Amino acid sequence: MSSAELSELRRAIGQLRQCVGALRSRYGEAAAVRRIANDVDRLDIDAGDLAQTPPVPVQGRAAGRTDVVPVPDTPYDPDLWKGADDEGVGGHQRDQH
Repeated sequence: MSSAELSELRRAIGQLRQCVGALRSRYGEAAAVRRIANDVDRLDIDAGDLAQTPPVPVQGRAAGRTDVVPVPDTPYDPDLWKGADDEGVGGHQRDQH
């Protein structure tokens, strides 16, 4: 995560803290407010841990993968599916051979 991303995350957590303060003003120490405050604290701890974690190498398309297999738009041969049930339909073609 770049420093700009971490800064944005910290800013968002700060905004959440302000919102929790407003919720406390309105709802007091309701269980839901305490849980939300705990979640914001957890986010802050995790953001700190993330700032200390080295990033993983870029994977996927950004790393220049060349093993992508194109899938044609043309219909498949119907014989390929002969005797197969459509998942979730309940075997509506079971009697047909």
